[in-house]
Amino acid sequence: MNILVAIIAIAAVVLLITGGVVPTLNFLIWVGIALAVIAVIVFLVRYIGGNRTSV
Repeated sequence: MNILVAIIAIAAVVLLITGGVVPTLNFLIWVGIALAVIAVIVFLVRYIGGNRTSV
């Protein structure tokens, strides 16, 4: 699952850079932002939910 989050984050960065460089592909900025948000949510869910240990 960590590999998936890394791939999503890399894709988000690439799309953000591409969307910023090429004005005609401005929609890629929104796709990159959406992928970045998804990656952050997945990371937070794994970080918060994965550290629970039963005592």
